[in-house]
Amino acid sequence: MKKYDLIVIGGGLSGVASAVCGAREGLSTLLIEKSGTLGGAISNNLVYPFMRYWTLASENEFDVSKYLSAGIFAEMREREKKYVKKYSDMQFGPEYFKLLLDDMVSEAGVDTLFHSTLCAVNTDNRSIKSIDVITCAGIMSFESEFFIDASGDGALFALAGCDYQLGRESDGLCQPMTTCFRMSGVDLAQFAKDRPMLQQKYRELQASGEITNPRENILTFNGIGDGILHFNTTRIIKLDPTDPFDKSRAEIEVRRQVFEIEQFLKKYSSAFEKSTIISIANEIGVRESRKLRGVYILTAQDLKDLTHFEDSIALGNYDIDIHNPSGTGTSHYYFKGEEYYSIPYRSLISKEYDNLLVTGRCISATHEAQASVRIMPICATLGQAAGTAAAVAHVSGKNVHTVDVDSIRALLIKNGARV
Repeated sequence: MKKYDLIVIGGGLSGVASAVCGAREGLSTLLIEKSGTLGGAISNNLVYPFMRYWTLASENEFDVSKYLSAGIFAEMREREKKYVKKYSDMQFGPEYFKLLLDDMVSEAGVDTLFHSTLCAVNTDNRSIKSIDVITCAGIMSFESEFFIDASGDGALFALAGCDYQLGRESDGLCQPMTTCFRMSGVDLAQFAKDRPMLQQKYRELQASGEITNPRENILTFNGIGDGILHFNTTRIIKLDPTDPFDKSRAEIEVRRQVFEIEQFLKKYSSAFEKSTIISIANEIGVRESRKLRGVYILTAQDLKDLTHFEDSIALGNYDIDIHNPSGTGTSHYYFKGEEYYSIPYRSLISKEYDNLLVTGRCISATHEAQASVRIMPICATLGQAAGTAAAVAHVSGKNVHTVDVDSIRALLIKNGARV
């Protein structure tokens, strides 16, 4: 059985950041990803664009010098320029991101295992000893000193028996799942003119039952390419993203919603006369599922109070953006101007284990707080913090609970992160 210093489960931005930062500090590192590409939500779920990760100089003017998600995320944005021009702070080249992430793990010396799914966790008291992974060659087992759960769904900590919360506190319902898709051949200028009419017609048909999608409007983004429109507008409610039968039902239903939207647009707008669907996400997007109940549970009040924790390891100010888990509507709590909050290191560690760190959207946070910290730029910075923490603990001979947090913060700052 091969042994590593660090094993990371999940190859999204958070997992890549964890693995690269650990490897750069000298840890032998294995990164395990269930698909065949890195990028997570970008690659598997077509999530686009990046949501706000900077402060504002005023209510209407961007102050791009004050990025909150810096460090390794800023490096990712800079590396993108090798493949494609930088569109804007929100826009990016999704397919090129796969390449730059390959570059980063390869250069750092990370062992990357694609098409591999975690299936068992072997523990001894307060330590995770090894994991079993299903691969194309059968089940393989790996040992490690430290483990990082960057799976999004908390696959590692759930199998290890950690305490966690599913969905919101009141009824366990998660934010809706969404499958993004893209259409080409769209007359974007005409669509801009027709947009108000289409939104009104959509609501009318939704009220009459002709449109079955419960989302309240049609949400689109452009910037990927000429004549290409990106849709983040399907909505699956009241199904459990951690239940394989529920998630399978969601995949089928959501593709029916994609076709429903396409037919609606073609019927009511000439902007779509020559359009066609060019891509539907390989996997439905999950906003929320399991969330660790760790040493500290981050709350919405912490965010609204702009709390700066002594053990802060990442910053953010994306709005508390909650898509209604039970139907129509999306609620927002917006942070103003220069406002931002911090995320404590304690929200990355479980109560049960001394060698486990959790990063990405499944950190220890309430339903409301997770609705803000779940975005990709913040997840990347959380990954940098987790990988850095594992490295500092390894070098100092400490565990994730006893490691010196000031040393973690100092190394993050040295490497360009904002804490």
